[in-house]
Amino acid sequence: MSKRILFVDDEINLLQAVARRFRKDFEIQIAPGPELGLKAVAEDGPFAVVVSDLRMPVMNGIEFLTRVGKISPNTVRVMLTGQADLPDTIAAVNQGHVFRFLTKPCAPEVLVRTLGAALEQYRLITAEHELLEKTLHGAIGVLSEILSLVNPPAFGRASRTTRYVRHMAEKLKLPDVWQFEIAAMLSQIGCVTIPPDVLDKFYTAERLSPQEEKVLLSQSTLGHRLLAKIPRLEAVAAMIAGQNTAWHGRSEPETVSNGAQLLKVALDFDELLVRGADAESALARMRTSQDYNTAFLSALEEVQVEASQSESRSVDLAHLRTGMIIKADVRSKNGLLLLANGQEVTQSAIARLQSFSWTTGVVEPICVIVPHGVSKSASGGPDARLPVLDAGASAPCESRSKVA
Repeated sequence: MSKRILFVDDEINLLQAVARRFRKDFEIQIAPGPELGLKAVAEDGPFAVVVSDLRMPVMNGIEFLTRVGKISPNTVRVMLTGQADLPDTIAAVNQGHVFRFLTKPCAPEVLVRTLGAALEQYRLITAEHELLEKTLHGAIGVLSEILSLVNPPAFGRASRTTRYVRHMAEKLKLPDVWQFEIAAMLSQIGCVTIPPDVLDKFYTAERLSPQEEKVLLSQSTLGHRLLAKIPRLEAVAAMIAGQNTAWHGRSEPETVSNGAQLLKVALDFDELLVRGADAESALARMRTSQDYNTAFLSALEEVQVEASQSESRSVDLAHLRTGMIIKADVRSKNGLLLLANGQEVTQSAIARLQSFSWTTGVVEPICVIVPHGVSKSASGGPDARLPVLDAGASAPCESRSKVA
């Protein structure tokens, strides 16, 4: 947890005095003026606490702290000023979400207590966020993985969507990436209520009747209904509800709007690939529509550049490893679909295949995409290597799948 404190004031002598006075008690950094303060927060953050003067040139402390909150929402903000009245105080609390409002001159012991309280507040905020993110993300991951075994095609699509969404959000440097990932992981949860024959027709790129298309589109509403009652997942549920909505004319909060658009871009892109388009032509087609945020499409294009560093291979079950991506449906020898094209290999997926290999058998070799670095991260140790199969053994990978 960060314990750094940033002091921002247009009086450099005051900043230097503060740094000297409290350097033994706290990790102090100073910035002469709001512009350099914002640069420090953006480039050298996060800071646990930011202490700002109220009256500064270019922008006042209220505007400065408001902008700090947008860059670093968890940072605790403190106002320290020699000129304050009631309207300033109200504005600082309401707009800048100020934790404490102190007036100059401020006794050192008062400032020490305030900074200590602010650091504790930051600890509580980050601890809650970390618990929520890790615990909830882990629980949702388990749920998604279990559901992927029940309905491989639907959650194979969710697996691909999650990869696209994660990369887009990271490229765009969006906050709260974990919420977008959870929304992508659960984007197909409504499919548990869709008749299997309708899903089979969609995932094999067969033409759907108008009624079947209506049923398929209803899965986002059903997914929203399933998730909306879970505490802290309200925003995620709203993203899933809006995953089929065009970008223009959106009125939801920014996080929800961004999440819904990430899902729409990823899902529509994935559908075009499933129906036979390559990545370049799919993106070109999407760029002709006003349904998508062009910045998101550009981020997705960069994901495809990164994906080109992967390679396709045919492996037997003994050499299947977590992190690989299934490139062609994996079936048992009696024809049951076990893992869907595009699904990321997990430990439970490998366990499922092993169980079937001991009973009905699994069709091998298995066609996979190996992301850069995965071949050295297997459970067999850092020196483990995948077998290099001959061209004949690798050929089925090119003919059994449309999605790379």
